[in-house]
Amino acid sequence: MRSQSRKAGLTLLAAVLAFGGAVYGVTRPASADVVAQLNGPQLVADMGAGWNLGNTLEASNNGIPSETAWGNPTVTQAFIDRVRASGFKTIRIPVSYLGHIGSGPNYPVNAAWLTRIQEVVDYAYSRGLYVLINMHGDGYKTVSGSWLICDAADQTTIKDKYQKVWQQIATRFQSYNEHLIFESMNENFDGQYGNPTQPCYSNINAYNQIFVDTVRRTGGTNASRWLLVPGWNTNIDHTVGTGFVLPTDQNRSSSIPANEQRIMISVHYYDPWDFAGQEDGTITQWGAGATNPAKKSVWGQEDYLDGQLKKMYDKFVTRGYPVFVGEYGSIDKTTYDSTNNRYRTDYARAVVATAKKYGAATAYWDNGWNGQHGFGLFNRSSATVTQQGIIDAIMSAAGGSQPTTQPTTPTTPPTTPTTPPVTTPPPTSPGGTSTCRVSSTVNAWNTGLTTNITITNTGTTTINGWTLTFTLAAGQTIVSGWSAGYSPTSGTVTATNASYNGTLAPGGSASIGYQASHTGNAAVPTGFRLNGTTCS
Repeated sequence: MRSQSRKAGLTLLAAVLAFGGAVYGVTRPASADVVAQLNGPQLVADMGAGWNLGNTLEASNNGIPSETAWGNPTVTQAFIDRVRASGFKTIRIPVSYLGHIGSGPNYPVNAAWLTRIQEVVDYAYSRGLYVLINMHGDGYKTVSGSWLICDAADQTTIKDKYQKVWQQIATRFQSYNEHLIFESMNENFDGQYGNPTQPCYSNINAYNQIFVDTVRRTGGTNASRWLLVPGWNTNIDHTVGTGFVLPTDQNRSSSIPANEQRIMISVHYYDPWDFAGQEDGTITQWGAGATNPAKKSVWGQEDYLDGQLKKMYDKFVTRGYPVFVGEYGSIDKTTYDSTNNRYRTDYARAVVATAKKYGAATAYWDNGWNGQHGFGLFNRSSATVTQQGIIDAIMSAAGGSQPTTQPTTPTTPPTTPTTPPVTTPPPTSPGGTSTCRVSSTVNAWNTGLTTNITITNTGTTTINGWTLTFTLAAGQTIVSGWSAGYSPTSGTVTATNASYNGTLAPGGSASIGYQASHTGNAAVPTGFRLNGTTCS
């Protein structure tokens, strides 16, 4: 698989693109040993459909990372809100460090760059999403300033630098809850496509071990959060083979049940490459629905996809290690074949559905480029959807039920650690005049919608524990939700506060929401009652 041509896609910036190429919770005290409550299967289900903020924080120019270096605009909260409103529950944020790393022996990461990374993380984390961050381009030989090179001579210096940089990243985020996931690196290999070489694979395994040990030793939530590690070039065959060695996790929190893991395995899927990424018009169709055999690859169809992900299931998922298909997708070839988007849609649906079948989560690769050879699903400048059909296919395949745990209230993470309030039983309905105000918005697409609801306590006394009842329009069914529990999923629904947002002080508010399917009626919910009292 060729990262260089696969992810760039920005044809007008080809000279620059030498290569192209995861929920807000109450911030815990750094010293707290907070254990993620989800086991592997629960985590995968809760992560839902994922999406990559590609060609952005991993973009660079002359070895200096800059989010606009490859032509994408500066990331905004409005754009991340659009991604979330489209149904994605996980955002992977590739990050490069390169020239923003100072000299040894401490290798300090530029403070402004770390702060910007945190700001972009918070755009997603504050909206109830899982967020993944990694070390993306530092291991690519094709990138100016790269240094995490597995076959370079001075591995002692490389490993020391790698450890120091991850220590700084992990320390910066040590109080974020388990909805933030760290990924050790991206597509690291020796640059030669083919079988892995030694000792290069041994060094990749060593990087993964350094990563796990370093993150765990920084403490806080890092002692128990999920960590993501890849094998050789995130290649499935070379990860299930004999070369990949799972890192030990001996420094993890003692509170994690002995029979549960906190390590995930990262792979990418772009097979067959002649359909998914090769920039020509020869192969434009994929799957059983293809109508022109001459435009369909001779390999890499549904049976191959199933077999590849079953390998990951057999090797890792059965042992409690979730699999994350951190990148998949196919480029736009409609200039060669007007029917191409149909097959891109079929491909995305099949990857997500097959991954779900075998206990894996997924994240679509979006490089921000729309048009010929682009992976884009959104126009990032206008924060609008450009490929609704592909998004619909992803959401349909991801399906899923209500999340196992609900994300916390969308608010900017506090700088001072706080403790979740203790939920007490709902008070007796105040009756009489209304003490609440509710506003709701709906973003709808063909057969789905996302509803965001804000509850405000307009009374003079604190509400300790609440239920909000409302009625869905006919034909609507909730398929997932956040910041509250929802029951039943259609008709008159009762939303019950989560443990962290049960207290509403006078003037205080909580934001909750859900994704629902519909049969043509995307109307807002009606008849809001908070603890039995009608809301204005």
